[in-house]
Amino acid sequence: MFIGLDLGTSGLRALLIAENGAVIGDSEASYGVSHPHMGWSEQNPQDWIAACNDCMASLKEKFPNEFSALKGIGLSGQMHGATLIDGDDNVLRPCILWNDTRSHEEAANLDSTENVRELSGNIVFPGFTAPKLLWVKNNEPEIFAKTAKVLLPKDFLRFYLTGEHVGEMSDAAGTTWLNVRTRQWSDELLEKSAMRQDQMPHLVEGSEISGNLRDELVAKWGLSGRIIVAGGGGDNAAAACGVGTMSEGQGFISLGTSGVLLVAKDNFSPMPESAVHSFCHAVPNKWYQMGVMLAATDCLNWLSQNLGKSPAELSALLGNTIVEPGTIQFMPYLSGERTPHNDSKIRGAFLGLDVSSSHKELTQAVMEGVSYGLRDNFEALKLTGTNLNRLLAIGGGSQSTYWVELLATLFNLPIDIPEQGEFGAALGAARLAICAATGASPDSIMTPPKIAQTINPRSDLIVDYEAAYQKFTKIYPTLRTLL
Repeated sequence: MFIGLDLGTSGLRALLIAENGAVIGDSEASYGVSHPHMGWSEQNPQDWIAACNDCMASLKEKFPNEFSALKGIGLSGQMHGATLIDGDDNVLRPCILWNDTRSHEEAANLDSTENVRELSGNIVFPGFTAPKLLWVKNNEPEIFAKTAKVLLPKDFLRFYLTGEHVGEMSDAAGTTWLNVRTRQWSDELLEKSAMRQDQMPHLVEGSEISGNLRDELVAKWGLSGRIIVAGGGGDNAAAACGVGTMSEGQGFISLGTSGVLLVAKDNFSPMPESAVHSFCHAVPNKWYQMGVMLAATDCLNWLSQNLGKSPAELSALLGNTIVEPGTIQFMPYLSGERTPHNDSKIRGAFLGLDVSSSHKELTQAVMEGVSYGLRDNFEALKLTGTNLNRLLAIGGGSQSTYWVELLATLFNLPIDIPEQGEFGAALGAARLAICAATGASPDSIMTPPKIAQTINPRSDLIVDYEAAYQKFTKIYPTLRTLL
């Protein structure tokens, strides 16, 4: 038996599976996020440990026989967070999370520094780890001076599980300290952000062994024998393992809180100026590229809260198939934007509101605005030479066939919807544990899900939506000047 632990922003999920991939069951535990100042987003790392213990206790209670046969654990987690620990492995301050924008000045300065984009393969976004440490250096020098190690969130959880300071390539690629081409920490990148090699964890591939479960936890959880802990992956790399997006030409679109358009790459071919992320995959000799928009279904959730209707109720107003584009434009920048604008200050807007505008029309505008933003990501990926013939849709928003048909029409690509079942980051983490524990090749384990339905573009509406998208692209520059 194997467990995948997915350390998310709002909670931890543990998935128990058999070696053949059959899902046994899962458990979840939530925790909070602190926002002490505008633009700040922090978390107490001890909450992750408490959540892990709660999830393990729940799995043991619900599936005692299967849990007792545990042989491996894989880790997935939110990327970019800065967990600072001292020489005695004590946490020095709350973890600064991926969606924290306080270090935007440090990010801009580092991004403009010679060789940073060339070595890291990426723009330095405010959410990345390196500018966070520069902010700590500039604003909390006493904390910076005591920092002996910087661990990404899932790697701090790994430290609790194994007692080892270990990271892996896919998560490390989002720090701006990794040479993503060579898959090694870069002395030059570290020096440019006032850091050192000895402050970095040892790196392994996601499908390799990173350590063994500590004897204390083996006894506490009623286990026996050696329990390996795999390298694992950052949340998007692990999700790619969960849906089998491993080779050139394979890709998925995730309609979650944020929006992600990810494609697997057989080689490293970055184009930082496109604001596309180019990261190591969680398995050896593979990379991936992705565009990221910060608010996808979060935009619909925001509308839901303000209109007093659930997202499902709003979605139902539109039915299952698209019509011509609406007359209201929605700019989906409620939390700023990454790809393609790299703009932490931009904010959302409605244009074309009328006294007759209804809940249905507002919902259509929000779904269209998010879809146009994802089309921006698609165009940015095409600049890097990416060619796609189809996509897989995952995430909560993919339950709306209206939304998926809208995306298929905007991209002019068929989009597959998987059968109901388990896939995503927790499954990917568990699959990585299987590879680490058994030596199985990733290609044999990271298989794609069965497809329940394929949504094709609406050929009769492609021209109309292309015109609407082109109109959308002209609004951002003007909106930016008004804020």
